[in-house]
Amino acid sequence: MNKKEFDIIIIGAGSAGLNVAGFMNQAGFKTLLIDRSDYNIGGDCLNFGCVPSKALIHLARKVKAAGELENFNLVFKNKIDIKKVTQYIDKKQAVIKKHENARNLRKKGINVVLGKAEFVCKKTVRVGKEIYQGKKIVIATGSRPRVPGIPGLKKVDYYTNETVFDIKYLPRKFLVVGGGPIGIELGQAFSDLGCQVTVIQAQNRILPKEDTDLSDILLKELKRRGIKFFLNYRLSSFRNKNTALIKNKKNGSVLKVNFDAVLLAVGRSIDLGGLNLEKAAVETNEKGFLKINDKLTTTNKSIFVCGDAAGSLQFTHAAELHAKIVINNFFSPFSKKLDYKNFSRVIYTTPEVAAFGKSKARLKKEKVNFKVLTNDFKQDDRAIIEDYPSSYLKLFVAKNKILGGAMIAPNAGELVQELILANSSGVKISEIFDKIYPYPTATRVNKSTVTALFSQKLKKTWLRKLLRLLY
Repeated sequence: MNKKEFDIIIIGAGSAGLNVAGFMNQAGFKTLLIDRSDYNIGGDCLNFGCVPSKALIHLARKVKAAGELENFNLVFKNKIDIKKVTQYIDKKQAVIKKHENARNLRKKGINVVLGKAEFVCKKTVRVGKEIYQGKKIVIATGSRPRVPGIPGLKKVDYYTNETVFDIKYLPRKFLVVGGGPIGIELGQAFSDLGCQVTVIQAQNRILPKEDTDLSDILLKELKRRGIKFFLNYRLSSFRNKNTALIKNKKNGSVLKVNFDAVLLAVGRSIDLGGLNLEKAAVETNEKGFLKINDKLTTTNKSIFVCGDAAGSLQFTHAAELHAKIVINNFFSPFSKKLDYKNFSRVIYTTPEVAAFGKSKARLKKEKVNFKVLTNDFKQDDRAIIEDYPSSYLKLFVAKNKILGGAMIAPNAGELVQELILANSSGVKISEIFDKIYPYPTATRVNKSTVTALFSQKLKKTWLRKLLRLLY
């Protein structure tokens, strides 16, 4: 059987794989991109994650906003048609799929093979009966939602982020298992669409990776909007198709929770199944993650990993960062290491939660001498005009630089962009202080937050000058 040779082979056509394949193809390298099916191209982000979830959230926000107009005697009596919601999601995905499909990628010159890939040896993979050899190979197979072995699960109507966007009805009572970003985003969206949502979270707070002050604010807001929470509870079993038993982790007490449908959002598993990694001398650790170094190289120096398969941060823009590092290290004599010190993220709840740069815990661990600037938006005119829910900005600053921060507010993901730029590019805080913001733009809150810092400095400066004059 003849081997087909390529400069680079990429296994997985999600965000990471598409970025690597697109660049290498444009640079003139013979590129092969492999994925299980044409539908899978675009990866989790396009098919089951960012795109469909944000389309759902967009509609849910409109529905919620329409309902709030009852305060002004404008009443909507009809219930939302979930079929039209899923049709909207499909329509928006289809627009992007026009560009992210095998036919279009082949038109650009990328060789695309559809089917299950497995390693034959260190630089060779098989898809069906065909053998392909690559000078370099990138594993970008992504991840899948974890489905825990809960007793009685087969009895119930349950969904994951891979299936919930095809839901055929709007559950009256929706049980969400997991209080991380996926569970909270989708839980709030279905709540806004009219479901009675209950969230079961094994930890003592939601969004445990985010700043505690911000996650507490969000929790209060979600409760105000009607979502019910059981924190520090684990789902023990399903008694029948409409009843779950949950157990308190502290005192062991057991409660019954009724539901019509369940959303499982309890983490993700790396998708490495069937690759035959041992034949490629690619090793995994005791947790089943790939053994990689800080340059995203596996134990086979010709095989690299990008995206969720790397086993670290599972975001589309993390996959893009991985791809950038791998590509740089293909060409540059100055290799780059993976570093998340300036990494930013957004959770698309209402209000949104955004974080960037170094956290307070990391700065303390690094023994950095920093100040914390805060702003609760209560004096911000735009927040007053638009009746913001509880909002808050926290910045960590030192030596006229922003080291990191977090915000909870409507459109927080957009409001923090200049702060992210200042953090990643080393822009001085004084540049934000000196900037003239149009009134009443929402980003004026960034300036008002740093103003306090400069007011203190000015006060001290003028006080010293005054003392010199007096004495």
